[in-house]
Amino acid sequence: MSGADPFEPPPEPRFRDKRRVHFDPESGAVSQNPQAAGGSASAGPTDLRGGGIDSIELSQLRIEVAERTADLQRVQAEYANYRKRVERDRDAVRQFAVSDALAALLPVLDDIGRARDHGELEGGFRQVAEALDAAVLKLGLTRFGEPGDPFDPTQHEALMHAYSDDVTVPTAVQILQPGYSYAGRVVRPARVAVAEPAAAQSEAAAAQSEAAAAQSEAAAAQSEAADEGDGAGTSASGR
Repeated sequence: MSGADPFEPPPEPRFRDKRRVHFDPESGAVSQNPQAAGGSASAGPTDLRGGGIDSIELSQLRIEVAERTADLQRVQAEYANYRKRVERDRDAVRQFAVSDALAALLPVLDDIGRARDHGELEGGFRQVAEALDAAVLKLGLTRFGEPGDPFDPTQHEALMHAYSDDVTVPTAVQILQPGYSYAGRVVRPARVAVAEPAAAQSEAAAAQSEAAAAQSEAAAAQSEAADEGDGAGTSASGR
C-alpha cells in the first residue's frame, strides 16, 4: 500500500479536449481553439460534432424559418378574421332577437298610445306606461310617422287615399297607426292616409280618358276587321 493519507480527498479529474474546439460560456459560440491549432485564426463556427456548418444547410434553415414565419402570420390573420366574423354574427343574432321581442310589444304600445290620446293614463297605469316607454327607448326602438310627412313607401303603408289642394307632393295627412324602427330596420311601417295634389287627379283623369279612347279605337278597329272578314267570306261563297 502507498503511504498516501487515506483521509486526503482524491485529486480532481482533468479532461483533455482533443477536438481542438473552444466554447465561449458568455456567448455560447463554439469555434476552433486557436492555441490548439498552433495559433491559427478561428476557422468559423462549428457544430458540437466538430464539423463546420455548410452554407447550403444554412440557406435551407433560413428558408424553413421564413416558411414557418409565413405560416404563423397566415394562421394569425385567419384567427383575426374568424373572431371578427363571430362577433358580427353574434351582433346580428342579438339584433334579430331584440327586434322580435320589440315587435311583440307593439300592440301594448298601441293601446298605451290610444289611452294617452283619450286622457286615460292616470295613477299607477301612467307610471307603468312611462316605465315601458323608457325601457323600449333604451333598447333602441324608435317611433316615426307624423302628419305632414312626405309619403315614403319604404316606411309608410297607405290605407286611405284622397286628393287635396293643400299638398304639392303625396303626403301622409293622417297617422292611423305609428311606425317603429330598430337598428335602422323598419319593425312596422306607419299606417297612414295619403293625399295627392289635385292636379294629379286631373292628370290621372286625362290619362284614364286617353286609355279609354285608345281602348275604344282598338275595339272599333277589331270590329271593322271582323266585318271585312265576314264580307270576304260571303262573296267567296256566292261565287
